[in-house]
Amino acid sequence: MTPPLPERAGRRCHNMINPLHSTHYFSPDLEREMTALGVGHPRAAYFAVRAAAMGPVGAGVVTAAFYNFSPELVARHVPEVWKTAPPEAVLAARTRAADATLRRLLGEEAVAAKEMTEAAELALRAAEACTRHARPLYSAHADLPVPEEPHLAFWHATTLLREHRGDGHLTALLRAELDPLEALATHSATGKGMSPRWVLATRGWSQEDWDAACERLRERGLLDSAGELTEAGTALRGDVEAETDRLDRAPYEHLGAAGVARLTELAGALLTRALESGAFPEDLMGKG
Repeated sequence: MTPPLPERAGRRCHNMINPLHSTHYFSPDLEREMTALGVGHPRAAYFAVRAAAMGPVGAGVVTAAFYNFSPELVARHVPEVWKTAPPEAVLAARTRAADATLRRLLGEEAVAAKEMTEAAELALRAAEACTRHARPLYSAHADLPVPEEPHLAFWHATTLLREHRGDGHLTALLRAELDPLEALATHSATGKGMSPRWVLATRGWSQEDWDAACERLRERGLLDSAGELTEAGTALRGDVEAETDRLDRAPYEHLGAAGVARLTELAGALLTRALESGAFPEDLMGKG
C-alpha cells in the first residue's frame, strides 16, 4: 500500500519547482531572444512567451487565462505582438532562453549531472496525472513536445506543473470572490507575493486601482487600516491555498510520497543555486 502524502507535500514541492520555471521571465537571455524577434517591450514579451502555446490568441483570452493583469495593458500588446513574432518563433526563442538561463544560473556541471536527469524523470512522471479540464494554460503546454535534453525536459515539466496548479488557483480565487487586483493585494499582504511596487510596475494597474481594491478588502474585513491582513483575511488566504492544494493533488499523489520528497530535495538544491546566482530582483517579494 502506497503511504499517503504528508500534509502540504505537494505545495512544498511546488514552491521549489515554480521559481525554477519562473527564472527565465527575469532573465536577460529571454530579453535578448525576444528583442531579436522584434519584441522589445517586457510586457509584450511576457504575454507572448506564456501565451504562445495557445496560438495567436486575442487579448480577451490572455486576460482571462492570466487573471491578474489589467485588460487595458494586455490589449496594448495582444494580438499585435503576433504580427511581429508568431507563436512558433516565440516558443523556439523561449526554449533557447530557458536553456541559456539554466546553464548560466546553475552551471554546466549541474545541468549535465545525473540528478538533473532524475529530477526531469520525477517531474514528468508527476505531470502524467495532470488534468486538462478547465485548465487552458496547462492544456496548451501539454500539447508541446518534451525536449530531449534533461535540463530542458525538467524545465518543461516544471512549466506543466506550474500552469496546472495556476489554473486551479484561479478557480480558488473565483470561489473566494477575489478579483484580480484584490487577489494581488491579499497575496502581497502575506509577504509571500510580489511587492506592491512590482505589481503596479508590471500588471498595468494604477495606484488609484490599488487603493480602491484595498478599500474593498477593508470593507469586507479582510485588510486592516494599515494594509495588513485581518484574522478573516488570513483565514481566507489559507482557504485559497488549501483549495489550490486540493485541486492540484493528483500529480503529487501519482508520484507518491517518496517521489515527491526526492523531487522537492532535488529542485530545492537547484533553486538554491539559482538564487545564489541572482535569479530574481531583491525587491520582488514582500509587502513594501
